[in-house]
Amino acid sequence: MAKQDRAVRTRQTILSAAAKVFEERGYQASTISEILNAAGVTKGALYFHFPSKEHLAQGVLAEQDQRGPVADRPCKVQQLVDTMVLHAYRLQSDPMVRAGVRLSLDQQAQGLDRTGPFTRWTDVGLELLEKAQAQGELLPHVLPAETADVLVGCFAGIQAMSETLSGYQDLPRRVSALLRHVLPSVVVPSVLAAVDITQGRGAAVYAEVQHLAPPAPQAAVS
Repeated sequence: MAKQDRAVRTRQTILSAAAKVFEERGYQASTISEILNAAGVTKGALYFHFPSKEHLAQGVLAEQDQRGPVADRPCKVQQLVDTMVLHAYRLQSDPMVRAGVRLSLDQQAQGLDRTGPFTRWTDVGLELLEKAQAQGELLPHVLPAETADVLVGCFAGIQAMSETLSGYQDLPRRVSALLRHVLPSVVVPSVLAAVDITQGRGAAVYAEVQHLAPPAPQAAVS
């Protein structure tokens, strides 16, 4: 078990180093040598976990899915909002999430399949919107698949704008504004009146998730 734990910690060390390099340099300019130096592991240890730079990038892209999800809410619109604002908060505080977003939006990342995050986020939104619809939370004309697609696309644009203009510092404000503009055309007014879309919601949801989450494995050098 100790050997398995060490392997998990080593993998996390490599992913954390790769995230740092990818965020700073972008996919094309990053090299395995830079990631090795940042991780402080042997070449054999790195290639055991990740056979190529592309595998490293896909590992970073997938890692955000391992972050604790929002707890189930009776109101599915609130759960959808909380999922979005939690991701926004993590963009401000979590280098792995920032690196994953940079990779997913990096149009210079030739040969890297960047579709995964967009597909996963759309699927998450679709599932919550379909549940909201089944509970009578959405207006009659709403098509959940279309709304999920619009929300993911808008969020991608908002976060890219925020990163460029303020290094994500104004992202909570921008996400709150996005929700104020989009949700009235989607959600039943009586439901929307009870949904919290304020700028401080992301920090509150993050604190809740941290309280409920099991301890994360500590990085280690191998």
